Amino acid sequence: MAAKTVGADLEDRWRDILSVHARTMCEIDRVLHPHGLGASDFEVLDVLASETPRTGDQCRVQDLVGRVHLSQSALSRLIGRLEKEGLVERAVCVEDRRGVWVALTGKGRDLHTEVRPLQREVLERMLAAR
Repeated sequence: MAAKTVGADLEDRWRDILSVHARTMCEIDRVLHPHGLGASDFEVLDVLASETPRTGDQCRVQDLVGRVHLSQSALSRLIGRLEKEGLVERAVCVEDRRGVWVALTGKGRDLHTEVRPLQREVLERMLAAR
């Protein structure tokens, strides 16, 4: 009987985690929408900003896959959208033509700096009580 209780407790905790994640992502989407971004868009900009602190620094797209919790194809589409909006630039890796580099543009870095406090406020509000 104890195993069933432990299993039920784990399931409840897992559902709580999923619920908090879903509510938090929706709230981030809501506050970033007026700036033309969604939560996943921001995550890519945020990872790029932390991985590439200077303008012109690049990050391999493959390195982003595990950091932003999107499939490779979903991430490629998202990066394509961000590129079309002038927020990132892509370049083929000279050493490995299969590899793709991505970098924040000045516009992307400026937008990230502008909206980062909004995202952090949502995280503080949604996760502080947990």
